Amino acid sequence: MEVRPVLALSGISKQFPGVKALSGAGINLYAGEIHTLMGQNGAGKSTLIKVLTGVYAPDSGAIVFDGAPIAPRSTQEAQTIGISTVYQEVNLCPNLSVAENLFIGRYPRRFGMVDWRAMRRDARVLLAQLQVDIDVTRPLHDYPLAVQQMVAIARALQIHARVLILDEPTSSLDEAEVQLLFGVLRRLREQGMAILFVTHFLEQTYAISDRITVMRNGEREGEYLCRELSRRELVNKMVGALASESVDAMAPPPGAAPAAPVLLRARGLAKKGALLPLDLEIHQGEMLGLCGLLGSGRTETARLLFGADRRDAGSLDVAGRPVTLTAPRDAIARGIGFCSEDRKHEGAILDLSVRENLVLALQAKRGMLRAIPLKRQQAMAHDYVAWLGIKTASIETPIGSLSGGNQQKVLLARWLATEPALMILDEPTRGIDVRAKQEIMEFVSTLCRKGMAVLFISSELPEVLRWSDRMLVLRDRKGCGTYLRGELDESTVLHAIAGEAA
Repeated sequence: MEVRPVLALSGISKQFPGVKALSGAGINLYAGEIHTLMGQNGAGKSTLIKVLTGVYAPDSGAIVFDGAPIAPRSTQEAQTIGISTVYQEVNLCPNLSVAENLFIGRYPRRFGMVDWRAMRRDARVLLAQLQVDIDVTRPLHDYPLAVQQMVAIARALQIHARVLILDEPTSSLDEAEVQLLFGVLRRLREQGMAILFVTHFLEQTYAISDRITVMRNGEREGEYLCRELSRRELVNKMVGALASESVDAMAPPPGAAPAAPVLLRARGLAKKGALLPLDLEIHQGEMLGLCGLLGSGRTETARLLFGADRRDAGSLDVAGRPVTLTAPRDAIARGIGFCSEDRKHEGAILDLSVRENLVLALQAKRGMLRAIPLKRQQAMAHDYVAWLGIKTASIETPIGSLSGGNQQKVLLARWLATEPALMILDEPTRGIDVRAKQEIMEFVSTLCRKGMAVLFISSELPEVLRWSDRMLVLRDRKGCGTYLRGELDESTVLHAIAGEAA
């Protein structure tokens, strides 16, 4: 007899202005299973979950719960049906007690007043189901993030959910906390709960999953039993087929600098919940590619090297001298530039002009008391517009009116104006056309040959293989090997990322 899924989504499509987020996507969740949803950034995972939980209404498709069609119009309606979600960021009130967080909005009452004794008793009973024994009268912020996650799960169970969705619940947990969470999930699975687990971590996927659904480009690539899908196959399905053109044929022009002095050296660089101890070296005149899936620790490494995040452990040397980067201005002062992957929120200020965006980093380096004269700003802007081939009607045109590729060129020019010794490029070619990608990477490669060091991050494996002098492979927030150009190809790079022997 065929087992019917508790929850089934099929043919789900969702379009936003200029973007088709989902196209015929779907997923099947079964009672007593942990089902992992995987895919690269932009694959459509978050949009699918928002459709499922009533945040978005689908343009087409069907959602069937326990054999009957449903169309939740809000998260509250989805919870009433029996679908509960625990988000990556614990969405509770840290200043309230554990008991209050568990029952907020649903306080037990006696004679019209909150029955505090009953609430504390019921809170202890609810947490005991998850084998969590804590003082429910203490404020939530007294407990570590892992316990806060347990409280969020207990609150979800308190509404008698049959489907539990966990959106990146382990992204900020250490290994011991992850195992604590997994113990709870296994017990819920044994009780017949259908669990949807969203993660980017391969090790965790194979440690906890019964079934895996892979999404790519807004579509469901496939649904697989975990035991029947190798890690290499999973990575291949997530990233898609690599470019068929030979990587050697696409290699940048010869002339990359040979082994040169180390410009930046990190030893044991680590941040709890973000990166396990990592060693890396970047030489003058080389492009070091960070290679790995989303969530492997690439962006976290970049942010630690730029001082955007504070490291918990490890040492950092720049040009042979130990440094402590407490903020990005410290990195800028030492000749480090950083183009963030989040162009709209951490890069371009869309309402400011091309000129104003271009001079921001140099002005920060000089300090607010040494303003850059307007004529010099204009001369710099004209020079870089011509140098990088930025297509804009004027240097006073708001950057928000430019194409994605031209916005990226302006941000690159912003950091080049500071004359950096090291440029960190996090997804510099995401969302721009093929020609703009080629122009940007050729320009950066030329700067490398002139002595600038580059840390290059890209989700597109052919780009990393093509342009990097060396590649550092990251997996599940830790370094897993460094390779010279030519030591990895389209096939072996997948093995390295997946952690399987070739």
